[in-house]
Amino acid sequence: MKIPVTPPDFLPIFENFSTKKMISNYDKIGPTDSKGRYLHWDKLRHLKPPENYTHEEWWAATKFSRVLSYTKLNFKCKNGKKFVFNLTPEIQESLHWLDKNAAGTITAAIPITNTNMRKAYIIKSLVREAISSSQLEGATTTRRVARNMIWEERDPMDKSEQMIINNYHAMQFILEYKEDELTSGIILELHKTLTEKTLENNCKAGAFRAKEDRDIHVVDRTSVIILHTPPDAEGLENRINNLCVFANEVQSPFIHPVIKAIILHFMLAYEHPFIDGNGRTARALFYWAMIKNGYWMVEFISISEMIKHAPVKYGKAFLETETDDNDLTYFIVHQLEILKKAIKNLQSYLEEKLVGIKTAQSLLAGVKKDGKRLNFRQMQIVSHALKHPNFSYNINTFRNSYGIAYETARKDLMELSEKFKFLKKLKGGRTFVFISPPDLEERIEKQKER
Repeated sequence: MKIPVTPPDFLPIFENFSTKKMISNYDKIGPTDSKGRYLHWDKLRHLKPPENYTHEEWWAATKFSRVLSYTKLNFKCKNGKKFVFNLTPEIQESLHWLDKNAAGTITAAIPITNTNMRKAYIIKSLVREAISSSQLEGATTTRRVARNMIWEERDPMDKSEQMIINNYHAMQFILEYKEDELTSGIILELHKTLTEKTLENNCKAGAFRAKEDRDIHVVDRTSVIILHTPPDAEGLENRINNLCVFANEVQSPFIHPVIKAIILHFMLAYEHPFIDGNGRTARALFYWAMIKNGYWMVEFISISEMIKHAPVKYGKAFLETETDDNDLTYFIVHQLEILKKAIKNLQSYLEEKLVGIKTAQSLLAGVKKDGKRLNFRQMQIVSHALKHPNFSYNINTFRNSYGIAYETARKDLMELSEKFKFLKKLKGGRTFVFISPPDLEERIEKQKER
């Protein structure tokens, strides 16, 4: 990853503007370009500047307009400068969209507002986030193997699998503490959960780095370039406590909850309070802040899955902030794009599921045995089985994927095989496996005729 070029100091350039050019600046140049983009110098310097402007003058005018509208935060970087951000029209539009789509009621969300299915969808999203977040930090286990490990509740076989199961437990921890105020104790416990049995020194799990923990850097894996060196460990606990105050209190002037969640994500990663696992902890903290503030749809998405598709952009958003006077706007814009994309993907997924559910409901209309109809979980199994002939289901996987008791899962599958004859039951070791038959649709029609 290439570190963005540090922008030139805008003040000397701006001071040399002619009076005429300075006056015209207010009409022509604002914090964003003509396309509404909040550009870093590293990109702006390659684009065509406005008429009669050099690249340096264009940057100086842009930067000056940004400085006038900065919101300053009570966080400082290593050189004592405060972190800032700009609330651009693009950001405001994204926040409005998220208020409607991540916290409001969505028709397509019927599958996850149904009490019987909500837990199942939460579990699936926890699994996706656990796998993707761990893979971002170097875990190499495939998604299929990791998913089966979690659903079958088998012990991790290596460090990669341990990272994934830890991340899964951490996401469960977040849901448990979503109503509580943030404390350094919660952050430490979250980190301990995320890094258990994965560190060379297990005593460092759930412990802030100390003065003797030197040479802590963020390094690009491909080029071995140091991308970030965090502030000294001295005063770290006080800075983390300050972060907790920011998370728990309403700021004046008001800062939107989504912006706050993104800032928490950035600042924990910037402080790098642990010897390892900082990225996972920062992303987990973002989830906590979003869910605590009523953005309930975030429970069903994987931010890390989106980031994993373009990890360089994720890293670049951090670096652009650091190289341009702690301007968090770059990171905020990036995270809002990721968040919106994840929500839109979820909406599309739910719409597909809704079609599948309605198709299954239509196909199974009138099907009952001894007065018994299929429940919502069983209809989901039938809907899946129709598309996947010869697919194998087992009680443990079914139980864990839907968050239900073993006996409930066993009863669901037994009824589908013995009462309705929609699955074939076979002996598999000490338990049973249930196979979706190729002639399932014909079996359903036969049940209707009785």
